[in-house]
Amino acid sequence: MFGLTRYQWLVLFAAWLGWGFDVFDGLLFNYVAPICVPDLLGYAPGDPAAKADTMMWTAALSSLLLLGWALGGVIFGKLTDKLGRTRTMLITMLTYAIGTAACAFAPNLWVLAGFRFIASLGIGGEWAAGASLVAETMPKDKRILGGALLYTSAPIGLLLATFVNDLFTRQLDSIAADPSLSWRVVFITGLVPAGVALLIRMKIKEPESWAPSENTRLAELFTPQLRRRTLGGLAMAVIALVTWWSCSAFIPVIASFLAADTAPDPAMLATRKVEFITLGTTTFALGGLLGTALTVPLALRLGRRPMFAIYFVGSAMAIWAAFGSAVEAETRLYLLFGVGVTVFGVFGAFSFYLPELFPMRLRGTGAGFCYNAGRVLTAVFPFAVGMVVKSGVNPVWVMQWVAIPPLVGLGLLAVGVAVETRGQPIE
Repeated sequence: MFGLTRYQWLVLFAAWLGWGFDVFDGLLFNYVAPICVPDLLGYAPGDPAAKADTMMWTAALSSLLLLGWALGGVIFGKLTDKLGRTRTMLITMLTYAIGTAACAFAPNLWVLAGFRFIASLGIGGEWAAGASLVAETMPKDKRILGGALLYTSAPIGLLLATFVNDLFTRQLDSIAADPSLSWRVVFITGLVPAGVALLIRMKIKEPESWAPSENTRLAELFTPQLRRRTLGGLAMAVIALVTWWSCSAFIPVIASFLAADTAPDPAMLATRKVEFITLGTTTFALGGLLGTALTVPLALRLGRRPMFAIYFVGSAMAIWAAFGSAVEAETRLYLLFGVGVTVFGVFGAFSFYLPELFPMRLRGTGAGFCYNAGRVLTAVFPFAVGMVVKSGVNPVWVMQWVAIPPLVGLGLLAVGVAVETRGQPIE
């Protein structure tokens, strides 16, 4: 099928599961934050005073996750080139699975933040290992297909997180009735990737062409031969990351705000919140699934640079439509589909574009650096958004200004920042 062997499909599926669970574990806190944060701070369910603190802690822990993600990406990116792709995938998946499950036992938000940081190290490291493994296992003419298929697991992971949150915070009455229990059960499900990691270790071997790189240094990414590639890849990643995290991290919180404004009965508020969170995150994820798939024909027919330009223009338009237009609450949540197609969908390109930029001995290091180092800069934005909203500004009004970063990305493309890799051989 698609000209791939059974083993190539197995490698792709293993990396697909690794990245899907990566996103699943990474977003669980944002889903349970409207319940988790008030519970750990001692607020009564439905207390209006919890809104500002929930927004602030969601922003702070999202920024902390990004910092840990960046650190883990750089550290494990180097290990990917030194220890191997499959060994690093195993270590990173076990790290984020155990760190996420440990959050279920946190007695306060500070301990929860510590466990989230541990999980974020593994979350950041898994991507470079999986993307490098797929790039080196796929046939040359299937790299784009393999990379895009790899990233389709991200919206699936988001949908899985939506389902788990909805199941334990709304559908299963025996658990949902106790807010202090429901969010902890959601975190426990983060252990699932540990079993998948062991399966990967038994079935997947290193690419035949891979050899350990003993002395890879980050400084090599900035030699004259690679500097433009590194800076271009980093720039595209930063624009996409700033936009994605400034949107997606707050979808559950914004959905809760909209639910509070429309709930006909205070007694129904908790149920309405979960319904709105499920609707908003589901439409965003489904849009992301479509957008990820579209990177394949766009990259093949037009090239990488025009593809990024299309997604950045679409991101600005979709964000403004979803948050800048005067529409009903539920309509606003449905408009998140367009945000998913563009803001989420563009990430389907990074799993084939970034590995194309670097030679094999630096592939994990380079791709990991570009994709994850940008999160250090990105970490500022969710925190800034959270602090602005905490000051009393309407969060929907704030979100419309997230349309600006994609326009900055369009300007960077216009001045030739990103390298075009269409038709170029990969080492």
